This record gives sequence, structure tokens and C-alpha cells, in this order.
Amino acid sequence: MMPAARWLLLALLGLVLCAQGAGAHDSRPLNIELRELSPGAWRLSWSAPPSLPGSDAPALRLGEGCTRTEASGPGGPVGQAFLQCAEGIDGQTLTIAYPAANPSLSTLIRLHRLSGETQSALLGPAERVWTVPAAESAAGVARSYTWLGIRHIWEGFDHLLFLACLLWIAGTWSRMLVTVLGFTLAHSVSLCLSALGWIWVPTPPLEAAIALSIVFLASELLRDRRTSLTWRHPVAVSSVFGLLHGLGFATVLADVGLPQTQLLTGLLFFNVGVEMGQLAFIALLWASRLPAASASRSRPALVGRLRTASAYGIGILASVWGIERVSAMLA
Repeated sequence: MMPAARWLLLALLGLVLCAQGAGAHDSRPLNIELRELSPGAWRLSWSAPPSLPGSDAPALRLGEGCTRTEASGPGGPVGQAFLQCAEGIDGQTLTIAYPAANPSLSTLIRLHRLSGETQSALLGPAERVWTVPAAESAAGVARSYTWLGIRHIWEGFDHLLFLACLLWIAGTWSRMLVTVLGFTLAHSVSLCLSALGWIWVPTPPLEAAIALSIVFLASELLRDRRTSLTWRHPVAVSSVFGLLHGLGFATVLADVGLPQTQLLTGLLFFNVGVEMGQLAFIALLWASRLPAASASRSRPALVGRLRTASAYGIGILASVWGIERVSAMLA
């Protein structure tokens, strides 16, 4: 086994175990939209994923500066209300409460102003309060979308598993560098083209194809055919599949939305965040090299078994994702 690949084994096995746990949660967030209808008048609408029981429907409340003037019903997993914010909505606090239990859902908030400006926020499962920011500057958009990109790559276990498999196949540091560069350039191109509306692929088949790309790499690891195109030229594989994964990154921006007045800034810094997240992940794998290299020298047979177990674990997990995504597409 190539020296640079040995230390990937333990880290990769740990990533598989983490991804198995993460796959049990519904990845769809609670969607909240605040839309300005006229000066001071807002419509608050929300939609929870089907996995949330009706008895645990969220209760939303905006700060004291906004009064509810009309609602379409008593509330529930899907609903809307109309608000009057006489002193403006900036600085008001939106509170989210679940009556029964914390459902471990992320929250996607989109705010649309009359000026055409769009602001977005993605809250983690533990975050239940959001303060409406003032109109964002370019620096504010850069910070928000950089963090969104970092967060997406670290929560996207399918992308991380794919990247780890690529590094494993590349083996040496020089090949790893070229392979990651090919993946980065490819997904940056498809991300930009999709985010700007120049190409479009439906999300369900796209997510299924991403899962199958991981199954493909896992099968390559198990077959271990060093004469195959994947092993001889991993940059070719990383570039082709990078286009696919870039379209997956673009679905996040489609959900969150890009600020109309800072569109290119948001797109650029989301991509910067994705790259920062990738580099942090690679650095984490690098930090694991010492204990894994030590185990490789002292117990080579164990390392071989871990290699096989990791590849099987990745393949099985990605196959389950693929089946789930195809089933959802056909339902």
C-alpha cells in the first residue's frame, strides 16, 4: 500500500461510522420565508418536512415590534401569517419553538425586501432564535456565504466520502494534489453555471447520481485493479464526477437563494467556503497519519482488514443512499 494512503484508513472508517449516524436524520430543513408586501407589511410563511409529526409543528413568533394582523389558520406544519412592523423589521427577533421535542431539524430562513434584496440564513438544529439583520453589505454577504459553504461541505458526508475515496486512490501526495485540483476546478465550473441559471438538473436524480458515484469509487477500491483508468488517472475521474458534485453544491444555493444586489459576491464566497471546508477536511486526514502509519507498521494484516471494511462500509452506505434517493424520486 502506498505510504500516503495508509493513514487514510482509520480516518475513513471513522467517517463511515459518522455518516451512518447522520444518514438517519431528515436532511430537509424547516423552511421559513419573510416577504415584504408593502412598507411595514410582511407575510410570514413556513413549511416543515413530512418527517415532522403534526403534534410537534413549530410555533413562530416575531419580536414585539411586529403585530400579527391575519393568519390563514391556527398554524401547523405548513402555514402563513401577516404581520405589521411599524418600526421596520431590522433588529426584530424570530423565535422558533417546538411543543413536543427538538426534532433535530435545520432551519432555512429567507427574507425578501421590496427593494429586491434577498437575505438568507441557515440555522443549525440547536439554534432557535434569529435576529433580522439590516441590509447586508458586501462584507456581510461574504462572511455569511463563506460560512454557508464551509458548513455545507462539513454536513455533506456524501461529498466527504467521495473526496476521501479519491485521496485513497490517488495514493501519493503529488497525485493527491492533482486529483483534488481537478475536482475543485470541475465542481467550481458546474456550481457557477447552475447557480447563474445557465444549466439545470432536477435535484432527485442528481442526488441519486452522487450516491452512485461513491458506489463506483468504493467498487474500484475493492477490485484494486491498478491498471484501470481510475487508478492510473484519478484526476480524470475526479474532474468528471466533480462536475456532478458541483451541481449538488448548487442545490444549496437554490434553496438558500443568492442576494440579488450581491449575487456574484455570494456565489464567489460560497465557493470559497466550500474550498476552505475541503482543505480543513484534508488537514484532518493529514493529522491522522501518525497513528495510522504506526498501526500499519506494527499490524499490517489489521490495516488490510480495515481497508476492506472501509471500502465495503462506504459502498453499502452509498448504496443505501442511492436506493433511498431513487425511491423518493419514483414515489
